[in-house]
Amino acid sequence: MDCCSENPETVFRKGAESYMESTNFTNNNPENKGVAKTIILSLSLLLGLCLLGFFIFQGLKTFSDKDRVVTVKGLAEMDMKATSATLALTFSLSGDDFQNLFKQAENKRSAVIDYLTSIGYNKNDITIGNLDVTDRQKYYETRTQNGLPVQVKIDRYTVGQTLTVKAKDVETIENKAAQINLDLVTKDLTSNVKTVYTYPELNSIKPQLIAESTKNARIAGQQFADDSQAKLGKIKTASQGQISLSEYYHSNEGGGKQKIQKARVVSEIVFFLE
Repeated sequence: MDCCSENPETVFRKGAESYMESTNFTNNNPENKGVAKTIILSLSLLLGLCLLGFFIFQGLKTFSDKDRVVTVKGLAEMDMKATSATLALTFSLSGDDFQNLFKQAENKRSAVIDYLTSIGYNKNDITIGNLDVTDRQKYYETRTQNGLPVQVKIDRYTVGQTLTVKAKDVETIENKAAQINLDLVTKDLTSNVKTVYTYPELNSIKPQLIAESTKNARIAGQQFADDSQAKLGKIKTASQGQISLSEYYHSNEGGGKQKIQKARVVSEIVFFLE
């Protein structure tokens, strides 16, 4: 196989020079011409075999290199602060006299709005939802007591309504909601107070999130390549996991707490090893 370790052109040239040294081309002896043809044919065959061996070796090496891969995962997480928040205040009343119930709902709604304006909220920032009415069309229902069916009085009508208020300060809205809830209870205006947050669009952070997960995957792949005494190559395949969202509360310096949304993604990437 020594011939295959040299350049094929060099092999051919050396063979030709050897032939010229051993053969007198000025001699028109037919026997010499036959020998010359045989040598040239042999050199051509030798050259072809060397070239064939060289290309087979290169092909096998390339195929073997392509089989050397490493699969790694890259994790990326990003916290998103809310861009805005609203307070949702919901109350409900029940009874049998619908007209009286409707009047009670109006009075309670007006009292809650008066309270909100008294603590600094503008009426333009308060949105009044539609009145939700449920009519059970009955005054009694059958329930089981001590293993026996009994008729129990129920309220036929239930009315409910929700007021939403734009928050002035997202970072302090949780403390504000707790205070509002307490004040409404003491004023006999009990309502369900809930904070609703609006976060940046997921597509606005998705490129950065994917780039970070790819970067972390490459770091893991590089570590594996170093341990294997190999070189990390190009990406063969990549798959992005589903982006998951979760929320948690973060305490700020002022003693309040703010809800944060965490976006998380895990990407799986296959790298070539060289």
